[in-house]
Amino acid sequence: MSEKFDLIVIGGGPGGYVAAIRGAQKGLNVALIEADRVGGTCLNRGCIPTKAMIHASSLYREMQEGDRFGLHAEHVSYDYDKICEYKQETVDTLVGGVEQLLKGNKVTLIEGRGTLIPPQGGINAVAVEEETYLADNIILASGSRPAELPIEGADLPHVLNSDGLFALDHAPDSLVIIGGGVIGVEFATVFANLGSQVTILEALPKILDNFDKEISQNLKMILKKRGVDIHTSALVKKFAETETGMVMAEYEEKGKESAAVGDYILVAAGRRPVIEGLFAEGVQPEMNGRYVKVDENYLTSIPGVYAIGDLIGGIQLAHAASAHGIRAVEAICGDSASQNVDVVPAGVYTDPEIAIVGMTEARAKEQGIDVITGKFIMSANGKSLITKEERGFIKVVAEAGTEKILGAQMVCARATDMIGEFTTAIVNDLTVSDMLRSIMSHPTYSEGIGEALEDVHGMSLHTAPRPSRR
Repeated sequence: MSEKFDLIVIGGGPGGYVAAIRGAQKGLNVALIEADRVGGTCLNRGCIPTKAMIHASSLYREMQEGDRFGLHAEHVSYDYDKICEYKQETVDTLVGGVEQLLKGNKVTLIEGRGTLIPPQGGINAVAVEEETYLADNIILASGSRPAELPIEGADLPHVLNSDGLFALDHAPDSLVIIGGGVIGVEFATVFANLGSQVTILEALPKILDNFDKEISQNLKMILKKRGVDIHTSALVKKFAETETGMVMAEYEEKGKESAAVGDYILVAAGRRPVIEGLFAEGVQPEMNGRYVKVDENYLTSIPGVYAIGDLIGGIQLAHAASAHGIRAVEAICGDSASQNVDVVPAGVYTDPEIAIVGMTEARAKEQGIDVITGKFIMSANGKSLITKEERGFIKVVAEAGTEKILGAQMVCARATDMIGEFTTAIVNDLTVSDMLRSIMSHPTYSEGIGEALEDVHGMSLHTAPRPSRR
């Protein structure tokens, strides 16, 4: 007889394991099916290891620049094996923590690949190898994998995706990155910090193309200052090996044929959902292109079957997937939504960091919304001067009539930590004046938030005067 649960979750990434734990907290009998280690791509091969590499490589760069602070060190070097050990130790600690949380919440962990099969006796069913498990509700959270480019030479040994780059036992002397999105610029940050010659080829007109134009321009200048060669509107045509054993990306840029050569090529041109083997014949839910179609509660066209995270498209972020998982469990339990899943902050862990939430000024205008903005250049921020941060800013977008906060964009130290303040403001319909009621401690980077808010009224204390915008 097949074992039955109240809820089965397929996929143990940040969407799946969070849904499983929340379901158990709600009193459901829950099983989590995962073929690999819990934590998914984010914890094992994405967010966490990338940020660990960024932290280590940034420390190395800062050590080399210590003379700015009157500090001198000779023969500064790095041990790539040790960096990788530190990265893996961080990952292993967090994976172990998730495993303990699942165990502590009495979630049954089933190892293997789960496939949705036809219901048995009117109950939803999942097959894992030769075993069958039943559940009243199922959450699909199989995540995504690196996208493959249909380009000649993409299967060459030195053409890698992010998983393959992490597997290297050394930092390449030179690296060509295909894609100037979040993944591309973060890896560019890591290896440029470590001294690699990095080239970015981006097919769109600018790096971080879906971010505010000013953010893209700012980051491009900073990366170029650190030696990164950036080509936008560059359409890659072919990968090939050179006579010296290196690899070459042939591309067209503004009608001109050219090539970029490196020890390795990293293909960082997006991700695609993992649906292979997820559905047995005759039980695939309604799709929206390559993604699973869901309603506002993440319910698919199959009763009792939900889908979350990268599987449904939209914003591909770990915390978005977690929020989807929580909402799906709430819907299963008949509870109202506890989070606003329409307002999702996003961060890029370059140096300085980048963080955004809500609307940009351009997007608001596209939607016919009259806005007013405030901006503070962080070079006038005391903490930024102390730490000698690169150029940065904080910008706030508010509705003109009500001054309700609509969005914010930040390029500065700790931006990914500070963006939460604006996220809270947006989901709670706070105004500029509401946010200004809080006193910012000094000296902190967060003082820049108050300065940007004051600038909406033309009254920033540490910005050159301008006419009041009331």
